[in-house]
Amino acid sequence: MRFLDKLKTKDIQFGIIGLGYVGLPLAVEVAKVGISVTGIEIDKEKVRRINEGINYIGDIKDDDLKHVVEKGLLHATLDFSVIQDMDVISICVPTPLNKLKDPDMSFITSALEEIVKHIHKNLVIILESTTYPGTTREYMLPKLEESGLKCGKDFYLAFSPERVDPGNPQYHTKNTPKVLGGVTDICTEHANAVYTQIFDSIVPVSSAEAAEMAKLLENTFRMINIGLVNELAIMCDRLGVDVWEVIDAAATKPFGFMKFYPGPGLGGHCIPIDPHYLSWKMKTLNYKTKFIDLAAEVNTSMPEYVVQTLMEGLNMHSKALRNSNILLLGMAYKNDIDDLRESPAFDVFKSLEQRGATVAYHDPYCPRFAWNGAYVESLPLDKELLKSMDAVVITTAHKSIDYQFIVDNSQLIIDSRNATKGLRNIEGKVLRMGGGRTLDE
Repeated sequence: MRFLDKLKTKDIQFGIIGLGYVGLPLAVEVAKVGISVTGIEIDKEKVRRINEGINYIGDIKDDDLKHVVEKGLLHATLDFSVIQDMDVISICVPTPLNKLKDPDMSFITSALEEIVKHIHKNLVIILESTTYPGTTREYMLPKLEESGLKCGKDFYLAFSPERVDPGNPQYHTKNTPKVLGGVTDICTEHANAVYTQIFDSIVPVSSAEAAEMAKLLENTFRMINIGLVNELAIMCDRLGVDVWEVIDAAATKPFGFMKFYPGPGLGGHCIPIDPHYLSWKMKTLNYKTKFIDLAAEVNTSMPEYVVQTLMEGLNMHSKALRNSNILLLGMAYKNDIDDLRESPAFDVFKSLEQRGATVAYHDPYCPRFAWNGAYVESLPLDKELLKSMDAVVITTAHKSIDYQFIVDNSQLIIDSRNATKGLRNIEGKVLRMGGGRTLDE
């Protein structure tokens, strides 16, 4: 049987390096179609939990993970030598930015070093980690060919970006169309032969670079438009206009407009980070990305704008921020998930502490988080807690929270998410970011 024909069957061995928010959902979906999956991790605890069928990712159903583990279709290991037995390797490792906001390639580099040790003929290698255009061809390909094997002949290399939206009830790993681009046409063909068995829809493009750029466009588009409405919120506060009303009114246009809402900043692994990959790459080509840089400047200023709004609200109540008790409502970067990555609530938390406030938080999805070498615990939300606070700042609008209860029992609320819209008894209590900059009365 030709190797390409073998890839079109379920009689293949599929390896995934990295079992986090991207890798583990992919592993479960691959196993659910009957393909044997080996997850390769450096975290001993993750390996233990997976092999015991214990889930740690919110977007995966506990029963789905347990089922594929019990059937022997998924297991995890710390041993990278299993790559020599794989037909396919998918790389799903983190790609953060360093302090200078340049790409940190260390996780991809470490994965490549292990792959090169165990690479063999007919191995299909697919990078899923988001990174800058050219990574697959310019960075990965030379390192892999140091093995003496040739791409497109001895092994096959492609890029297929993850498009996970944590907490999305409609779109998940399997039914989100999968963009795929190989270093060569035959690389695309081989990767496509595998992924068509797993995903509902494949979107082949002409090159790895096109696939890399498509992913960056998706998140740069969102980042720039969020920056636009964040600046609009600031403008509306100065104009005495409700930005939330303006956006909803504009959204009644049945064409040419897409709704975005302001907030306390950007969060998640993708939108705050991915555009910087493109910005960094273009700097190497002597080009400055004007839209990206400006939107980033606006978005990163929003946590401080929330703090300034809080200070204004406290001032209206004849109070200072220093020595005030402040409760942050929500630490996750968006509603109804437990994902804390890049959450702007941390920037608000840090700024308040630096100004001498005593800061606590409540988040039903995030029971605790690490802070300055210790853990901060989520406090139970009750009347006593709310009445003891000088102000409540809504940083994440979890749907499970009773905001009328918050309004009824709080002295002052800074609402950065419009969660209090339409509620009773907000007079003299609620200052909505982008709501016209005056305390509701």
